[in-house]
Amino acid sequence: MEITINTKYPSVTDLRNRAMVKMPKFAFEYLDGGCNEDINLDKNRSDLQKVELMPQYLSKFDKSDTRTELFGHTYAAPFGIAPVGLQGLMWPNSPEILAKAAFAHNIPFILSTVTTSSIERIAELTEGKSWFQLYHPADEKIKRDLLDRAANAGTNVLIILADVPTFGFRPRDIRNGLAMPPKMSMKNILEIFTKPDWAIQTLIHGRPAFKTMEPYMPKGLDLAKLGELMDVTFSGRLNTDRIASIREQWKGKLVIKGVVSEEDAEKAIGLGVDGLIVSNHGGRQLDAGQSSIVPMTHLAEKFKGQIKIMVDSGLRGGPDIARAMASGAEFTFMGRSFMYGVGALGKDGGNHTISLMKREFQQVMEQVCCEKVEDLPKFLVR
Repeated sequence: MEITINTKYPSVTDLRNRAMVKMPKFAFEYLDGGCNEDINLDKNRSDLQKVELMPQYLSKFDKSDTRTELFGHTYAAPFGIAPVGLQGLMWPNSPEILAKAAFAHNIPFILSTVTTSSIERIAELTEGKSWFQLYHPADEKIKRDLLDRAANAGTNVLIILADVPTFGFRPRDIRNGLAMPPKMSMKNILEIFTKPDWAIQTLIHGRPAFKTMEPYMPKGLDLAKLGELMDVTFSGRLNTDRIASIREQWKGKLVIKGVVSEEDAEKAIGLGVDGLIVSNHGGRQLDAGQSSIVPMTHLAEKFKGQIKIMVDSGLRGGPDIARAMASGAEFTFMGRSFMYGVGALGKDGGNHTISLMKREFQQVMEQVCCEKVEDLPKFLVR
């Protein structure tokens, strides 16, 4: 797809600043914040920014090719759109905006179980090329039905989430009354009146709801009890027995997201898992944990070739993608950057942000004189 960039917003920082103006405060802070004191949120960025590349200006160089093969598909670049919960709360219809853009640009889009579009709708928009992230339900029947729906929709890659055994402690969201469903306090209602674009789009697309989960919710459910229902539904903490059960049912590629330890990686390989996304949930779960780039680098050194090693959390743009790939990642994912894009530019935000990432990443590869993505580790300053 042709790369088109809005020249008013040539960086993710520009998109973030614009999104902060256009989104209600409670929605922006839900997107932007980490947990506790934001230490791991900041560490994700600072540790990644310490990674340096060494250009080889006098080497033989023709041109850079950003195409990347993963799970039998050749993507246009080594990055995709990470799963984000409650996307339609942050910007109305954003899952569909981003899924359409990802499909057009030939990069993967991952749908979260707890976002605001259904498996079937996103599969329709992407011709079955989207990925699906499963929050493990406590109810075995719901789990099996979700897996059947994903398979019937054509989904080839399933992600199971390991890093949310308990919901993170997020002071901003507590202050803003953000629960499931969000509580519309007078403060939040007044904030909405100052954000007309968000309000109009919400009227057009309707109040955000957990579309994938609607078939499992009682008819006429009191919204005040929705949070309690969701807490009970997703109390199914992931463990090796549950992974083995999913592996038995799921015939496509299986990825675990959130693994950061060598011990967990070894267990995943033993269970027949195809890939890991090394992640700390964007710094939203464990403030006392490591940044994502540190364990990813270690796991890539030890397990590359045995299982696909991917990474998210902390990446914002093209230079970060190059840093992660040079450090041993085989693919990367970002969530906040794309949500900043739709928050800033609405329906045009997906195409703009993907185009921006592609151009930034291409420039880094050309600058260091790297022809193929898989050669980026040769340019890492060790």
